[in-house]
Amino acid sequence: MIRPCDEKDLPALYGIINDAAQAYKGIIPADRWHEPYMPMDHLKEEIGEGVRFWGYEQGGELVGVMGIQDRGEVELIRHAYVKTAKRNHGIGGLLLERLESRTRKPILIGTWAAATWAVRFYEKHGYRNLSREETARLLRKYWNIPERQIETSVVLASPAWQ
Repeated sequence: MIRPCDEKDLPALYGIINDAAQAYKGIIPADRWHEPYMPMDHLKEEIGEGVRFWGYEQGGELVGVMGIQDRGEVELIRHAYVKTAKRNHGIGGLLLERLESRTRKPILIGTWAAATWAVRFYEKHGYRNLSREETARLLRKYWNIPERQIETSVVLASPAWQ
């Protein structure tokens, strides 16, 4: 079952994000990795900035989460994670489809360039990898991330993106 997450889900969100983010350890630049990957105060800050999380619940437990953030003319998919033990069962695809169905705006997704599995996942779902120049411009416009992260990230766009 896919459902919106609320404040009572914070511990589960935190757990899923930090479990699944272990896949980035040793892949993304070492200067961008930290433990935990997303501290609780950062998670709360993201929610305060308008990231709305949806979760995939299985057997009464959240096992996957994905956020969406309205940024005016576009929506951003933010913080998409599935518990390590539950990966490769279609959960991420179901969450993405649900969030796509809730907007008519183009969707942009930023992820680490070195996270080739994530890039392939989004490409498989119809997103296209944007040029380096467009990626940098969009990351500066719609995200609040440091320059170092801009240098090491990609942006993928839904088919609705011009």
